[in-house]
Amino acid sequence: MTASTCMRIAIIYVIYVLGSAAGRALDKVPQPPSASSQQTVTSLELPDAPGPKEPQNPSPAKSSSDQSDPAGTGEGQQTKRILWIVPNFRAVSADTKLPTQSVKDKFKTAALDSFDYSSFIFAGIQAGISQATDSYPEFHQGLAGYGRYYWHTFADQADENLWVEGILPSVLHEDSRYYTLGHGGFVKRGFYAVTRLIITRTDSGGETFNASEIVGAGTTAAISAAYYPSKYQTWTKIGQRWLTSVLIDGGTFGAKEFWPDVNRAIFHQAD
Repeated sequence: MTASTCMRIAIIYVIYVLGSAAGRALDKVPQPPSASSQQTVTSLELPDAPGPKEPQNPSPAKSSSDQSDPAGTGEGQQTKRILWIVPNFRAVSADTKLPTQSVKDKFKTAALDSFDYSSFIFAGIQAGISQATDSYPEFHQGLAGYGRYYWHTFADQADENLWVEGILPSVLHEDSRYYTLGHGGFVKRGFYAVTRLIITRTDSGGETFNASEIVGAGTTAAISAAYYPSKYQTWTKIGQRWLTSVLIDGGTFGAKEFWPDVNRAIFHQAD
C-alpha cells in the first residue's frame, strides 16, 4: 500500500470519527419533530427511490445542492463540496426524491469528479508523497520522476471515475449517486454506507448488485497494469489495487454519509 493511499484512508477515517462524535452530540440536543423522524427505516432499506423521469435532466450539481430540508434542521443535508474543496457531487441529501439519472448526467458526474480543479491538486499531493516515500523506485526522483508519479496517479483516478460512474452505470442501468440515509445510530448508518459497495439502485428505483463499483474497480486495476512497470503487472498486484480501490470507495461512502453531521456540528458550510 502506497503512502498516498494511506493518506486517503487517514482522511476518510478522520471524517468517520468526526461524524460519530458529531452525531452523538447532536442526538443530545432537542430537535423539532420532522416528518422523517416519524418514519421507520429498516437497517438495509434504501431512501426514497427516484421518481419518474422529467423532461429536463438535472445536473449533478443539483443532485447534491437543490435538495429540500423540510424541517430546517440540516439533518442529512449534503453540500456540493466537503470542506469547500473536496467534490461531493454524487451525494444526495436524506429523504430526497430525484428524477432518473440520465446517461448524460452519469458521464457528466464522472467528468466533474475527474477534472475538477481539486482533482489536479490532490493528484499533485499524492504524487509528492509517493515520490518522497519512493513508492515506485522505477519512476526515479527529480522533476521527471515527479511527473511520472503525477500522471500515473491522475490516470488512475480518472479511469476509475469513468468506469464506476459513467460507462458501467449507463450500460447496466444503475444509479451512480450516493443516497444518504441520514437517520439512525452510527453503527446502522455506517453499515448502510459500507453495504453501498455491493448494493445500489437501478434506474427504475429498485435494488441490485453494485456491479458498476465492483467490476469497474477491477477493470481499472487491470487497465493500470498496462502503464505501470512490469513488476506491478502480475495478477497479485492487480488484485491488490482492485481491493484497495474498493476499500477506499467504501470509506468514501462513509465520509459522505457522516459529512452532514460533521458540517452541521462544526463547519456550518452552505452552498
